[in-house]
Amino acid sequence: MRTTVELTAEQHQALTAMASRRNMRGFSSLVQEAVDAYLTAHSDETIDALLSLEGSVTDADADEMRTRIADLWAGTWRASA
Repeated sequence: MRTTVELTAEQHQALTAMASRRNMRGFSSLVQEAVDAYLTAHSDETIDALLSLEGSVTDADADEMRTRIADLWAGTWRASA
């Protein structure tokens, strides 16, 4: 099945180089390998557990968490001049 996937220039360049080293014309099979590995690593059980969490946090609680996380990041990570 054909689909469109957005890649960064660096990802495209790396995949093209990998395919070339394997004497491949394109990198579709490399993307298929990566998707297979990703799906294997994220079993149905894990996916079901994650999906079951939907709605377990209220919007207000989620907003508060986002604010606290942003505050922590702002206090921890400072750009050096």
